[in-house]
Amino acid sequence: MKAMFRSTFFRLSVLVACFALAFSSLHAGAQDNQRRGRKYKVPPASSRIEVSVVRDANGKPIEHAAVIFHPVEGDRDKGIMELKSNLDGKAVIDVIPIGDTVRLQIIAAGFQTYGREFKVDKDSMSMEIRMKRPGEQYSIYKQHDETADSGSSAGDNKTGNSSKEAKSPAPANEAGNQPSPSQPKSQTN
Repeated sequence: MKAMFRSTFFRLSVLVACFALAFSSLHAGAQDNQRRGRKYKVPPASSRIEVSVVRDANGKPIEHAAVIFHPVEGDRDKGIMELKSNLDGKAVIDVIPIGDTVRLQIIAAGFQTYGREFKVDKDSMSMEIRMKRPGEQYSIYKQHDETADSGSSAGDNKTGNSSKEAKSPAPANEAGNQPSPSQPKSQTN
């Protein structure tokens, strides 16, 4: 008799627990339909941005490149969100609100750093960034092409001649020889 009483009591307690669980879930669902507090603010619509990072030379993806997003508001940076590109060279972010301005920076080992600012104006954006290898450093001690940009503006050269000026020869010493750059000039007393 005791075993039958325990079995009936156990079944009854399980039934009551299930009923209480169902009732509490209905009550919790009803609360979501009511007004939220005054502080609740609907989040802005966000955009899904997909960035593909590839090599400029052959179009192959670059994996593990740092893709850094800097949302800006006026002149102020609102934070940094950094992702790494996957094996396909892609990085996807979907938390930047539509209407924000974003500075995008990409850093990959062995490539020039890329940077650009753009406005998020669509709900889905996709861009392909072609990374270039670093170029040779510019040196004033090497000969450069006349057609290459030497850094002078158009107003610097009014005569149309090249910006290189002819150097006047160095004065001759007493023997009439030109001093060599490695020789110090002799002084007369």
